Amino acid sequence: MSSNYGPAFEPIEWHRNRVRILDQTLLPGDVRYIETDDYRVVADAIRRLAVRGAPLIGIAAAYGVALAAARGESATDAAETLRATRPTAVNLGWALERVLAASDVAGEAILIHDEQRAADLRTGELGAELIADGATVLTHCNTGSLATGGIGSALGVIKMAHRQGKRVHVLADETRPLLQGARLTAWELHQEGIPFEIIVDGAAAGLIAGGDVQAVFVGADRIAANGDTANKVGTYGVALASHAHDVPFYVVAPVSTIDARTATGDAIVIEDRGEDEVLSFAGARSAPGGAVARNPAFDVTPAHLISAIVTERGVLRGPFGGAIAELSAREAALR
Repeated sequence: MSSNYGPAFEPIEWHRNRVRILDQTLLPGDVRYIETDDYRVVADAIRRLAVRGAPLIGIAAAYGVALAAARGESATDAAETLRATRPTAVNLGWALERVLAASDVAGEAILIHDEQRAADLRTGELGAELIADGATVLTHCNTGSLATGGIGSALGVIKMAHRQGKRVHVLADETRPLLQGARLTAWELHQEGIPFEIIVDGAAAGLIAGGDVQAVFVGADRIAANGDTANKVGTYGVALASHAHDVPFYVVAPVSTIDARTATGDAIVIEDRGEDEVLSFAGARSAPGGAVARNPAFDVTPAHLISAIVTERGVLRGPFGGAIAELSAREAALR
């Protein structure tokens, strides 16, 4: 565990016009890095989920444009290639717009990364206030350092509560089909020394109903202007169960994940990924020949199911439309 409240490891680093990316597809069994000076390699890493999580995707894309600029290649062309990798995470386009408008592309990319680290720490402090000592909390997918480049969003809140001395127990949904919870969240929790259990996704509703969960913390890939939130597929079901049994359901995300230009969740583009992720397990075919699959990577949780949205600028509570509009106006005034 980092002694300065930073991440226990670096999922992405910039050094002398090169980027070093922790390949998340190989975790937890193999800790291996991709080192490159080519934005196309970064784009491929985003596309195949070697780097993932909305804030970290934005950071990686910003560094990708910086690589192109350092090599004398077109930053605009690089940005378009990177923009096409993942459609749902709003941070991708947000970060690309920032670096394209900057005179010092690499400096702006580094600034985006530094700002995310600071945002994670502030969000963690605010969110930790929502966790009672001795609580069992449930989380879905991975929202830690591997998703943000700092200490994390939803998982960062849990880490901060633990670092403050609170006794926290975590139920981590395994998160099918790619097991980000079982592979990545569990890996981070183990490094932090936070007690946890991995549960199959289908167990979450029953455990919530049985009183085994005191709060749910999830991340977000895009938050619409009305508070509807897109997150890893399966989140909506957890939100429904939480609402039915009066368990607080918190969304944790940086302000950069709020997309005030998207009115509601109905307008959020949901990424469909290849069916092989569903029809195979650990590289081996697990479904009969001729079977087909549908593989949406995200679902949308309606705003009325969300207890609060935790950001580095404060904790927003419903109705979210006014709170998000006010926050967006304040952010625009700062730019």
